[in-house]
Amino acid sequence: MADSRQVLTDLRAATLLGTDAPYGMIEDAAIVLEDRRIAWVGPRDELPDSYRDIAATSLSGRLVTPGLIDCHTHIVHGGDRAVEFEMRLNGASYEEVARAGGGIVSTVTATRAASEDVLLADALRRVDVLIAEGVTSIEIKSGYGLDIDTELRMLRVARAAMANRPIRVVTSFLGAHATPAEFKGRDDAYIDEICIPALRAAHAEGLVDTVDGFCEGIAFSTVQIARVFDVAKALGLPVKLHAEQLSNLGGAKLAASYGALSADHLEYLDEDGVKAMADAGTVAVILPGAFYTLRETQAPPIALFRKHGVSMALATDINPGSSPLNSLLLTLNMGCTLFRMTPEEALCGVTMNAARALGLSDVGTIAKGQRAELAVWDVKHPAELAYRIGFNPLHTRIFGALQ
Repeated sequence: MADSRQVLTDLRAATLLGTDAPYGMIEDAAIVLEDRRIAWVGPRDELPDSYRDIAATSLSGRLVTPGLIDCHTHIVHGGDRAVEFEMRLNGASYEEVARAGGGIVSTVTATRAASEDVLLADALRRVDVLIAEGVTSIEIKSGYGLDIDTELRMLRVARAAMANRPIRVVTSFLGAHATPAEFKGRDDAYIDEICIPALRAAHAEGLVDTVDGFCEGIAFSTVQIARVFDVAKALGLPVKLHAEQLSNLGGAKLAASYGALSADHLEYLDEDGVKAMADAGTVAVILPGAFYTLRETQAPPIALFRKHGVSMALATDINPGSSPLNSLLLTLNMGCTLFRMTPEEALCGVTMNAARALGLSDVGTIAKGQRAELAVWDVKHPAELAYRIGFNPLHTRIFGALQ
């Protein structure tokens, strides 16, 4: 039987573990892969004797990081909103577009009309771009169906994306994303008659890993979100929440009270909300793509997250309206440039903290027992990943084993 073990040498490993070295860096390192896991990592001269008889693969001094993780995406959707992009540039706000019947609801029509095959083909094109940047795990939300059949179809497409590509997909049910036109003015009825039954049906079909919602003036109140979260809790599903993007409705506090994996956006979050997240261990998912596209001026409270020890993740928020951003590498740069995150914070934000935001414990760092999901880069320093714009230095992506 062929030996499944692989020894990678002559590399620099940014383990992102809590060591004195920035980035948890091990210079002149070796990594042993076995059965799709990391069996050993450390300085090359400390490689155990039991691995020294295995033919090693030199990575020629390249940098190795954990595989990147995009922890907040709306990859599955129909159509686009380029015309609304033009409207906003002509003076309309995101909220004004939404109240006029555009925004999320306009994508609902296109998504409902698209077949599962069409949705999958379009989604895979977006997934392929992320894979080419070293991404090994992604989150995909529903939320553009807003009826039972289409919400389930979106989640089936998300599962199919994982079956068709070498990538891990975490699904999020986002039925509480917007109220569809047929329920206009009847938000509570929509929650009771569509959102909660759709959640139960999706869970029964094994399509849901987490439950999300949009808590905002143009979406749902904390009381309405709490009703959805109560059902999620009863089903044993973790929750996360779009919160404090356009105003402060107390969504992050609500999410924290449910022990949420993450609260996302957070531009209008106050210190009390930050403290609640810190106490609950809820990750702050920062989404610079939406901030940039909507030309917002209120930045998320990065200094308060640091002050209170809230872990920060970064994600693309790929969606057709507020963040048509299909590059996690560019997201790194935007997190640093727009919000003054450090390159190390940004890299942790698309690896270890992104994993925490998805409830994943076996990816996001380079350590024994972790999944062998890694990225190999042609860069001299990890900061280059956040520093450059329009540049992809990926050399090799490892998903289980080096091919």
